[in-house]
Amino acid sequence: MNRHLAQEIAFAVLTLMAMMVVIPVFWVIWIIVAKGSSAISWTFLTQMPHDGMTAGGILPAILGTFLLTAGTALVAIPIGIGGTIYLAEYARDTWLTRCIRLAIVNLAGIPSIVYGLFGLGLFVLFMKMGTSIMAGALTLGIMTLPVVISTAEEALRAVPTEFRTVNASLGGTRWQGIRMIVLPQALPGIITGVILGLLRAAGETAPILFTVAAFFLPVLPRSPFDQTMALPYHLYVISTQVPGMPEEIQYGTALVLLGIVLSMNVFASVIRSYYRRKRQW
Repeated sequence: MNRHLAQEIAFAVLTLMAMMVVIPVFWVIWIIVAKGSSAISWTFLTQMPHDGMTAGGILPAILGTFLLTAGTALVAIPIGIGGTIYLAEYARDTWLTRCIRLAIVNLAGIPSIVYGLFGLGLFVLFMKMGTSIMAGALTLGIMTLPVVISTAEEALRAVPTEFRTVNASLGGTRWQGIRMIVLPQALPGIITGVILGLLRAAGETAPILFTVAAFFLPVLPRSPFDQTMALPYHLYVISTQVPGMPEEIQYGTALVLLGIVLSMNVFASVIRSYYRRKRQW
C-alpha cells in the first residue's frame, strides 16, 4: 500500500474516532442548554426552593456546592502538594515508596460510593461530626488526593534535572530549589491535577449522600458542622424523588452545574496558560 494512502486512511480513522467522542458530548450539552435555558433567571439562582422544590430557586444547592468544593481544596491541596514534594524530591526509591505509589494509583480507581461509606464510618460516626460540611469536605478531599498527587508528581518529575543541578552548584539548599525553581516551573501541571480533582469532587453524588447532603433545607448553612444541599444530589432528588417536577427546572439545575464546572475549567486553563508562558523550558 502506498505510504501516503496509508497515512490518509489512518488520519481519516483517527478523525472519525475523535468525532465519535466529541459529537455525543456536544449533543448532550446542546440538549441541556436547549431544555434548561428557559429556567435560568435571577430568581432561580438567588431564591430558596418552595412548593415541594417545584418552584423557587436553587440558591442553597449552589452555595453548598461552592462550600464543598472550597473545603475539598483546603483539604486536598496542602496535603496533596506536600506529599507530592516528598515523593518526587526527597523520598528514595525503596519498596516503601513503591508501595505508596501503587496505593495512590489504586485509590484513584476506587468507586466514589466506597469513599462515601468510608466518610460515613470515620467522620460522621467515629469522629462524631455528623452529616456536615466538614465531614463531606474531608471525604471529598481524601477522594481527590490520588488525582492531585499523581498529576503533580508527574509535573515535578518533568522539570529538567539541570534546574536542580544549577541550584545546588550555586549553593542553594534543596528546599530553596524546590520552592523558587521547581515548583514555579511545574505549576501548570500541578494546577491541572488540582482542577481535575476539584471538578470530580464538584460533580460527585455518592460521597455527599452519606456525609453532608440534605434532601431539602429551608435555611442556608451557618457552620462547617451544618448540613447543606448540593447541586449533584439536588439534581438527583428532583429528577427521581419529586413527583410533578417541571422538566425545565431539572435541566436548568443541570445547566447551572455544567456552567460551574466549565467555568472552573476555563479559569484553570487561563491560569495554566499564563504560567506556561513564563516557563523557561
